[in-house]
Amino acid sequence: MAGSVITVAQQKGGSGKTTVAANLAVGFRRRGLSVAVVDLDPQGSLGHWFMTRAETLPDLVEGMDFATSSAWGISYECRKLSGANDVVIIDTPPKADSDLRPALRVADLVIVPVSVSHVDLWATESVLDLAQREGREALVVMNRTRQGTRLGADVAKKAEQLEARIAKSGFANRVAYAEAAGQGRGVLEMPKGPAHKEVTDLTSEVAEILSLG
Repeated sequence: MAGSVITVAQQKGGSGKTTVAANLAVGFRRRGLSVAVVDLDPQGSLGHWFMTRAETLPDLVEGMDFATSSAWGISYECRKLSGANDVVIIDTPPKADSDLRPALRVADLVIVPVSVSHVDLWATESVLDLAQREGREALVVMNRTRQGTRLGADVAKKAEQLEARIAKSGFANRVAYAEAAGQGRGVLEMPKGPAHKEVTDLTSEVAEILSLG
């Protein structure tokens, strides 16, 4: 049985795609699932994260696989990786055009991170439209949220108006995510703090959607 494929996509750069992809990968490993991460972004942020992990924390790459791919090669890469892993997570470039479609087409779930800004929210609609055209379910994940601010409340309210599923879980604006990424870790591998619950809750929510163990 092939593993589930998650494509993390957002038209606007800086939305937190790599943060979501890396922390979900660690979250699923903590659940005992094997995980492959695929970096489609020429910036290579997820690749740098994985290679830092492999070089400094070799024990933590057990049960994990990594690949890079072009848009046109992602279908082949996913067939190979999903045959050997429970979950495949694809980090995509910040764009919403024909180059993104192959990565959406192979997905069982499209995760769309949205930082708390109106600009991010506006950019989300084109990604959701592409996912809908490919007949793929999308999950909008609020990232870098700021509780108690007018902007945060306004963006959350407008997100609910999108024709998409909004995750009950999200990531707050915490230094812990950047600190973990710089060490090739997920926040679940750092000293316990509020971010642990955020990642655990989102991992559980995605696992439930995909019927993962």
